[in-house]
Amino acid sequence: MTVTIRDAEEGDLPAILAIYNDAVVNTTAIWNDALADLAGRRAWWEGRAKLGYPVLVAIEGGRVLGYASFGDFRAFDGYRFTVENSVYVASDARGRGVASALLVPLIERARTLGKHVIVAGIAADNDVSIRLHARLGFTETARMPEVGQKFGRWLDLVFMQLRL
Repeated sequence: MTVTIRDAEEGDLPAILAIYNDAVVNTTAIWNDALADLAGRRAWWEGRAKLGYPVLVAIEGGRVLGYASFGDFRAFDGYRFTVENSVYVASDARGRGVASALLVPLIERARTLGKHVIVAGIAADNDVSIRLHARLGFTETARMPEVGQKFGRWLDLVFMQLRL
């Protein structure tokens, strides 16, 4: 696999939108029911940039295979050194190491920004993401039963964290 990781550009937003909406429709990785639109993804990307937070993309042959970012964990001053990550990969690129290729530099960017902890909130049925985060040093810190719902069923949430 020859994947390049770089900061997302405005031209990447349609591919990021497609990956996001596929996760909404087909997975429990995103607990939203409504699809996003390009204006919403642009506002999200611009919001990350204003905070100095990265949106990284994995590129192969000019195609965006996945993206990763982090945002504030909670909107209270006491959490200002904690961020929560998100990593999404196109359905046909999963299982090729793209998520790991994105998450490793994302963790470094959090360190560079002086963050103390990076958190991952993962659906308990997403064994692949749980294993990925564990391989990179995240530890499970909480398991919250039935705190969300999607596809007509209750979902458990696993929190994992990495001290930077």
